[in-house]
Amino acid sequence: MTWLADATRTVTTGYTQQAAGYPSLFLLVFLGALVPVVPTGALVSSAAVVAFHRTAPLTSALVFAAASSAAFLGDMALYWLGRRGMRSKNGSRWLEAIRSRAPEERLAQARGKLAEHGVAVLVLSRLVPAGRIPVMLACLMAEWPLRRFARGNLPACLAWAATYQVIGVVGGSLFREPWEGVVLAVVLTVVVSAAPSVVRRVR
Repeated sequence: MTWLADATRTVTTGYTQQAAGYPSLFLLVFLGALVPVVPTGALVSSAAVVAFHRTAPLTSALVFAAASSAAFLGDMALYWLGRRGMRSKNGSRWLEAIRSRAPEERLAQARGKLAEHGVAVLVLSRLVPAGRIPVMLACLMAEWPLRRFARGNLPACLAWAATYQVIGVVGGSLFREPWEGVVLAVVLTVVVSAAPSVVRRVR
């Protein structure tokens, strides 16, 4: 019966690792939304690679649910903190952090597009590398209420999580070993994130 004990131990260990992995993914993506230096796209893609190699549909669904909900709640928390900073006479460190990551040129573009297209710009902002913060600051300056921001931010986070999960699935499908897919997914994520900056500098 040794083999049965070993199999049970293996299954139990796998479920324990999965149970610990989803809260960790949620926490890291949530923190990445609050502090825009954590590579959350790479985290989601890497988790998607691991889920793909486990060939369990529920695993992929849980990765999507953890990533999208964490991104949404993180964005909402940052926007709420930004609104408090806008109303405060002394501002806040969160508002300053948002402003420091939104160059004047990008902010002006975001405000113009937001005034012209409204919520659609907010939905697309998460799919454009470095587009989330300028659009969020434009929403703050336009004094969007929290509920209106949430209506646009929800589909944005769902689309963002799905996009980076697809990148992970593509990376995972090309290799037999999960770690190889993770490396490719991270590289693809970095290339996608860096491409707009490179294009702007070349121009």
